[in-house]
Amino acid sequence: MHTPPIAVGPEPVAPWIRQAVEDGGGAIVPASKAEALVWNDPFDVDALQRTLAEGPKIRWVQLPWAGVENFAAKGVFQNGLTWTCGKGVYAEPVAEHALTLALALMRDLPTRVTATSWGEQSGRSLYDAHVTILGGGGIATSLLQLLEPFRATTTVVRRSGPTTLEHLDHALEQADVVVLALALTPETRGVINTQTLERMQSHAVLVNVARGRHVVTDDLVDALRHNTIAGAGLDVTDPEPLPDGHALWHLENCIVTPHSADTAEMIRPLLSRRIRENVTRFAMDQELIGPVDATLGY
Repeated sequence: MHTPPIAVGPEPVAPWIRQAVEDGGGAIVPASKAEALVWNDPFDVDALQRTLAEGPKIRWVQLPWAGVENFAAKGVFQNGLTWTCGKGVYAEPVAEHALTLALALMRDLPTRVTATSWGEQSGRSLYDAHVTILGGGGIATSLLQLLEPFRATTTVVRRSGPTTLEHLDHALEQADVVVLALALTPETRGVINTQTLERMQSHAVLVNVARGRHVVTDDLVDALRHNTIAGAGLDVTDPEPLPDGHALWHLENCIVTPHSADTAEMIRPLLSRRIRENVTRFAMDQELIGPVDATLGY
């Protein structure tokens, strides 16, 4: 196994990222001498392109997050390099958060945590419920494992297979819980809108741990106000951050968390492990984990 020369960027680079590269068997070098690049900024595409221009020998780029729509929009995946991202890295904590939001909504906790009087009994059980998950990646896989003790019936809507977006209406109609855990692409932007919300049962709840732009926000606000659906749990919003005073903050049947399904404390050991593993695989000329499909853009 040779010691691959690997650049890291953009500066400042956290010490734990450098450590992960070295623990994987890599040697950190300037981009001009690198065969690979570990990139730690999910938004600065221009800086990434400048770094790649400085490194003509770079063959592989590791991106930090699973969501890479910012890079896909700039066409960077069409340059013939090997790209990997954080696919599956954060699946377990994000799935855990999705389950937390679903349970809180089904048990009417948004209302109860602010209550100042006894009130009436309310709530539904997740046991033997039907859960529809949009997205067939690592989050869906982890969430399916968490749902097993609840004896939940599950439907997974994915790009290919028995249930695709063409079958979305039926998948929504039978669901008690709908979880968004899919990549953001032109086809999935605004997939939850007035029409699809009206397909859901009035007692159903929506959980979004994917991207805010999967949901037409104004349509969701209207659906929650008119009880078209029972509630929504949103870890991502459009716009994001959600502005102070926005209608979603004032709806009793809505929970908003600040994109915290995977916090910095959770991310560090998980991403460190992925970087270390992929650097080792790169050094041994083995298949890398979390490849980006240049055609699909994720």
